[in-house]
Amino acid sequence: MVSMNQEIHTRLRWIKQYQLTGNLGVTCHRCGISRPTLRKWLQRYEEFGLAGLAGRSHRPHNAPNRKVFAEQEQQILLLRRNNNLGARRIQNEMRRQYQFPLSLATIHKILMKNKAKPLRLPKREKRVRRYSKAIPGERVQVDTCKIAPGIYQYTAVDDCTRYQIVEIYPARTATNTILFFEKMVEEMHFPIQSIQTDRGREFFAYKVQEWLAEHCIKFRPIRPGQPHLNGKVERAQ
Repeated sequence: MVSMNQEIHTRLRWIKQYQLTGNLGVTCHRCGISRPTLRKWLQRYEEFGLAGLAGRSHRPHNAPNRKVFAEQEQQILLLRRNNNLGARRIQNEMRRQYQFPLSLATIHKILMKNKAKPLRLPKREKRVRRYSKAIPGERVQVDTCKIAPGIYQYTAVDDCTRYQIVEIYPARTATNTILFFEKMVEEMHFPIQSIQTDRGREFFAYKVQEWLAEHCIKFRPIRPGQPHLNGKVERAQ
């Protein structure tokens, strides 16, 4: 953006060029401007001197179609600052209190023009809902974890008592899953009613599902992408 001093210097150069040549057409050709432009700045220079070469605002003196005046702007800003209202609620309050309907776009423009601060949103405490089954064996969380190549950890945690069983296997397969379930049934001192796992393929194999059905154990997989639902065994892993 050209500064005001540079603009005045450029226009003064046009005038000096005209005074040197005394020819309007030659000056316009050399300076790359039109005759009306040169006449305008010559006239202003003759009337006001160097101050007349400064640019003037093109803003109209009167705005008959103007929607919002200073009073309404102040009301909008007060509603924002004192009541912490957004544009929609400011629109409703302007209509209710002052019978002055405005569009949301107009309110947004006023807030942006005055650099209004963003809304102060109240801080809401995140409520943590803790759960625990009341009966041992009612729900047992099971998961697998890769420790190293060829080393996979199977972990089971009872939801009620937090009783844990851990075993290491060389792979995550249906056969190893059944072996771990048999170990789990044998070592836990209470009957297992249901097993909760993630969506791992080692738990969805036909052999595994048949084994669970034979032992009357319900299978409860968690929703995809929700590991916190299996949080007790995830923490143990």
